[in-house]
Formats: sequence, structure tokens, C-alpha cells
Amino acid sequence: MREFIRHPLDVPISYSLAESVFDDADYLKDISAGGLCFCSKHDMPIESTVHIKIPIKEPEFEADGLVVWSVHCTDYYEIGVSFRDEDTEFNVRMMEQVCHIEHYRKEVLAKEGRTISDEEAAVEWIKKFAKDFPR
Repeated sequence: MREFIRHPLDVPISYSLAESVFDDADYLKDISAGGLCFCSKHDMPIESTVHIKIPIKEPEFEADGLVVWSVHCTDYYEIGVSFRDEDTEFNVRMMEQVCHIEHYRKEVLAKEGRTISDEEAAVEWIKKFAKDFPR
């Protein structure tokens, strides 16, 4: 069973590092209870505290994490962030499911031409995919 869930790169993320606020359109790549990975145009020092915002739903998800790794790719960096406290880990787990449901809603619109509400998307996603969602 996978520890990290792969998300299509359509979930926006914003972040700030100490005094620097980055306004680039960067995207979430992986998310799990213990942390996340996102694509960034900026490198970040290991062990830096980073404030993450994922504005997919109201209220938007916000958490402070620790940069644990950075990998330079061709024209961006993959930044790994770890979360240490149980409350944040629980909230990340909930955000993980919200990301899947939101992507499912967009996919239904693109593939089937159906517009469904957040609630309808959640019900359909749970029926189709919740049993395979890693614990």
C-alpha cells in the first residue's frame, strides 16, 4: 500500500518561508498524513519552517511544516515537507481526501460533461474509491 498519494498537478498551493512570500502558481504533488511534496520554482533550505496554504475549500487548509528535502528538476524543485503534530496530521489526512474529491469533480465535468456539487462528488467518490484509500 502506498504511503503517499499521487495527485494530478491541478491542486494549487501557496507557501511562505520566514520573511519570503512566494506568489507563484505552484502545485501539490503528493500528500500523506505525515507530510507533502510540492513543485516550486524556488529552492528551500533543509530544516526551514514553511507555512503552507491549500486554497481548495473554505476554510483553506493552513499548516506549518519543516522542509525535509529538496530535489532540483529541470525547471523546478520538488520540496518535501514534514508535519510533526497529530492535529496537523489529521487535518492533512482530511485535505488528502478533499483533494481526491475535488479532482474527481473536475474529472467528471471534463469526461462526462456533468456538473456535480461538492456533496455529490463526495458521495460518488466515497462509493467508488474510499475502499481503496490507504489508511
